[in-house]
Amino acid sequence: MKVVAVASGKGGVGKSTVSLNLARALADEGRGVGLLDADVYGPDIPLMLGIKRTRALRSWLLGRDPRFGKIALEPVERLGMKVMSVGFLLAEHQALTMPAQLVDLVARQLIEDVAWGDLDYLIVDLPPGTADLQQQLFARSRLAGAIVVVGPQDVAHLDARRLVTMLRDADVPILGAVENMSALQCPHCGERIEVFPPVPEERSVLREIPLLGEIPLDPAYARLNGVPPAFAAIAERVERALA
Repeated sequence: MKVVAVASGKGGVGKSTVSLNLARALADEGRGVGLLDADVYGPDIPLMLGIKRTRALRSWLLGRDPRFGKIALEPVERLGMKVMSVGFLLAEHQALTMPAQLVDLVARQLIEDVAWGDLDYLIVDLPPGTADLQQQLFARSRLAGAIVVVGPQDVAHLDARRLVTMLRDADVPILGAVENMSALQCPHCGERIEVFPPVPEERSVLREIPLLGEIPLDPAYARLNGVPPAFAAIAERVERALA
């Protein structure tokens, strides 16, 4: 099983959208795919897949207590993928109010105690940023590679470059970058419209890592009726990079 992290230097750049659609594109190619939503502070994958929980599953936290023995967590099957999320620990509108040590415990359980079965790829949707939690997840996940998600804004590229530095310091192979919301394609004439000012070349993260693909601003990419072509191409490039 090859573990691929999808990471971003800042929130709001569409990291979960990229994680979900990349996993779906690989599954559509017949690969065995798991999707782990490890964003402990904003687990959005359950909502995006329509998986709802009205009560928190508190018993999961017993898995590390020797009095109760080892608990194997069963992932949820959706769209040809096996899905696990920290959001399954919570009710839909419940905040994750845990001290840092307990957050680390939950992260370890989601990585080590899930009955994934025989997978080709495990896609891990990481929390945004470059804090200690991300570094702990890098160390625990035995990553085959990481994908950096970035927006087309100057500040998003600045934060992505910080993330690249952290990944390199942790000896995590960087497969490349996905630029989300890169441009708007006019639905009438098909013209490409640059919504944001261009990022100066000297401040672009793409000077440091290859571009795997660009995702346009398009409502179709927010729906789940099929994998958009851009993600199928990105999945192909990811497989080539991992090979």
